[in-house]
Amino acid sequence: MRRDGILLSLLLSGAGFMVLAAPENPAPPDSFDRQLEAEVLKIERHAAQETPDKETWLAGQKESRRELAEMLGLDPMPARGDLHATKTGESEHEGIVVENLHYQSSPGLYVTANFYRPKEVNGPLPTVLYFCGHSDKTKDKISYGNKTGYEHHGVWYAKHGFICLIIDTVQLGEIRGAHHGTHRMDRWDWISRGYTPAGVEAWAGIRGIDYLLTRPEVDGKKIGVTGRSGGGAYSWWVAALDERVACAAPTAGITTLRDHVVHKCVYGHCDCMFMVNGYQWDYDRVASLFAPRPLLIVNTDKDPIFPVDGVFDVFRRTREVYGMLGAEKNLGLHVAEGPHADLQPLNTGEFHWMLRHLKGESAMATYDGAAVKSIPMEKLRVFEKLPENQRNTTIDESFVPLAAAPSPENWEKSEGDLMKALREKVFASWPDTAAPHLEPAGRIAANGVVAEKYTLRPMGKGTEPTLDLYLLQPDGAVDRKQVVLHVLDSAGWTAFEGRYGPVFPTLFPGMEKQAAKPTAVEELIGSGVPLAFLCPRGEGPHKKAGTDKDQIQLRRSFYLTGATLESWQVWDIRAAVNRLRSLPGFKDSSVVIDASGAQAVNAVHASLFEPGVNQLDLRDVPSSHLDKGAPAYLNVLKYMDIPTAAAMAAGKRDVTIRASDPAAWQDAAALAGSAAGGKHRFEILPLSEP
Repeated sequence: MRRDGILLSLLLSGAGFMVLAAPENPAPPDSFDRQLEAEVLKIERHAAQETPDKETWLAGQKESRRELAEMLGLDPMPARGDLHATKTGESEHEGIVVENLHYQSSPGLYVTANFYRPKEVNGPLPTVLYFCGHSDKTKDKISYGNKTGYEHHGVWYAKHGFICLIIDTVQLGEIRGAHHGTHRMDRWDWISRGYTPAGVEAWAGIRGIDYLLTRPEVDGKKIGVTGRSGGGAYSWWVAALDERVACAAPTAGITTLRDHVVHKCVYGHCDCMFMVNGYQWDYDRVASLFAPRPLLIVNTDKDPIFPVDGVFDVFRRTREVYGMLGAEKNLGLHVAEGPHADLQPLNTGEFHWMLRHLKGESAMATYDGAAVKSIPMEKLRVFEKLPENQRNTTIDESFVPLAAAPSPENWEKSEGDLMKALREKVFASWPDTAAPHLEPAGRIAANGVVAEKYTLRPMGKGTEPTLDLYLLQPDGAVDRKQVVLHVLDSAGWTAFEGRYGPVFPTLFPGMEKQAAKPTAVEELIGSGVPLAFLCPRGEGPHKKAGTDKDQIQLRRSFYLTGATLESWQVWDIRAAVNRLRSLPGFKDSSVVIDASGAQAVNAVHASLFEPGVNQLDLRDVPSSHLDKGAPAYLNVLKYMDIPTAAAMAAGKRDVTIRASDPAAWQDAAALAGSAAGGKHRFEILPLSEP
């Protein structure tokens, strides 16, 4: 088996359920793994310290729901407009009726669905909203929707006196959108947007309940939610957010943050499984929001992407909340033997829970008949022709609104608000009290230059990661009023190592001494200014070893802990600035940062928090976090984009930006004029200009 994981397409009962496996035989933990585990432990410890009493917990539920909605891109909630619910077909099947229908959760955002009911309905019935997992149901290039992979659940419920609405997802519905933005589509802008398809699925479910309440067959006080795998996750979101849900039985849709990040279950999940974790929650907090209503947690014992030990942990922590509320009888755990699959033993627990808590049957109640697939998917198709006004395929571009650039007239107030947003919503994972540590790692004096290498620990003494910080300055009397910090990406590191490694080989592992390159040394001596060089974590010698998939899942793992790799790179730059000025002779030095590409954007944001930076010299700077290659920061586009950050930086220092499209920076120049008040220079130059 490949070490970096395998993609399995398991055809279970003909449903085409897709299971993405975690890596097999993973490499030993490295510095990144240890940092991520430390972040998870920090979140776990913070949660363990929260021990509210019953009254405090109940009083905080509203705010907790708001926080979850925010992390799903649903705060404020989208407008509840006309659903435009439309029935496109109806058929009878073994004593039940199935309606094919669609509604719009938001204008142009279609939800295709099947509505199952008994043939004879004499009054409002208990109702189940069923969320589908990743079942790929296509034939002759027509998508029939993953709802057709779970039709046996709807049939069972209708035969046993329930109403059941089964809804398609945005990824595998009849109109195909996307769930795999960060997993395999290189859509890191989703993180910067604060977008997750989990929010789209949660909103589809909430609006599905709105639709159900328009139907006379539905008892609005007896609505349950369930679903498997991805559908289990959407059940959690809707159950936690919507108090109209009376009963829930999510199946194979939850485990701990530790499982996802430390045990690498994140490899096996698309983005629909995750909130944008700005408040740094563990997943039992989502589960506990359903308390004290009846909740059954359902899983198998051999599920590789929702490991049963993690499920036990979620159950245990959730049980503490139910116990505190005096409602432990309303919480259940059903574990069946088997893999990650839609198994009958799982269904048994789900069905029994709904019978008990929606129909009032006893714990000893029995029922006849398993859930058996019996309806051809062609009969469940909603659209013969897809609507031209659909937004499903591009909903990631509009679901979470982008912030507009502030106006010069309101700049003073806007700047304060934006700094607050950066601290609380974008870089909230940064520690409050960390003291970066710097220790000598080597020194060479050669060719009229003193080269020093330091080990920088951005998180403090004895912590990881460890980064290499180089300081080069002319031997002898040096003017240290200014030091230039070059922030290097991987390409920059290669050039730096090739330029100075042969001159100072003992400071560069594996480098052999060669004849000095005159230009390298002469330019350094001629400048008369000390030069520092830093590769932040994730770049050059500090890049994670492994495959491209490992690099992707590393970035996703940071995202799950409420940060991004790039936001920690910003912290690394801050730490380097801070520690450079702690060196003998540099206490009063001003720092010039030289950087390009994504590291230029990181440098801009680092300067906002480090007053010791008095100049930015930046090249090839992306003009938006939407650009390929731009750094991803959690939620940043809800508040600002890169030009606004550059204008904020220009309020306290000189800024020079060399860009391929200078016109994209004109609004920033206007803002910078307001910010600087004429005290600092803000230059936008063509990239070709030296």
